[in-house]
Amino acid sequence: MNLTPEERATLLAVARDSIAQGLERGSPLAVDPADYPEALRAQRAAFVTLHLAGDLRGCIGHLEAVAPLVRDVAENAYAAAFRDPRFPPVSPPEFGMLALHISVLTPPEPMTFSSEADLLAQIRPGVDGLILTDGRARGTFLPSVWESLPRPRDFLTQLKRKAGLPVDHWSDRVQVSRYETESFGD
Repeated sequence: MNLTPEERATLLAVARDSIAQGLERGSPLAVDPADYPEALRAQRAAFVTLHLAGDLRGCIGHLEAVAPLVRDVAENAYAAAFRDPRFPPVSPPEFGMLALHISVLTPPEPMTFSSEADLLAQIRPGVDGLILTDGRARGTFLPSVWESLPRPRDFLTQLKRKAGLPVDHWSDRVQVSRYETESFGD
C-alpha cells in the first residue's frame, strides 16, 4: 500500500506536532484516527527517525502493527524525541533543526534457510529490513541501514551485534524475518 504525497505530508506534520506537544506539555499528540484518511487509519507498523545536523538523534518504532498508522506515528515521534535511551530528550533549540524520517513497514515474513551462507544469499540489499532472533536476543535493521552497511555480510554481522550476540554467532535457533518499508522524510 503506497501512501499519497498528501498522506505522507500529513504523517510528517503529525510527527512534528507530536514532538512540539512533547516539548510544551510532556505528552504525545492525541490523534483521533477518524479525523484522517482511510489509509492513515489502517493498522500499520512504523518507525520514526530523527536526525540533527545529519546525525542520528532518535529512532523508535514498532515491528508489528499495534495501532492505526497515524496514532503509531504520533506516539513513535514523541518516543524518538524523548524516550530513546541512547539520547537525552530533544531540547527546544534542537526542535527546529530536526529532520524527520518515517518508515512504514510491511508485515514481517519469516525466512527459511539452512545456514548462514544460505541466509546471506537470500538477503536483498537495499530492500530488506531484517529481524534477527535467537533465544532472548533480538535486533532489527531498517532497509535504510543498507546505506551505511551495503554488503550483506556486514549488515548481518552488525545486526547480530545490535541483538547482543557475538559477531561470529550462529546456531540452529537463529530466526530471521524480512520486511520492506515505504520511507519518506522532510
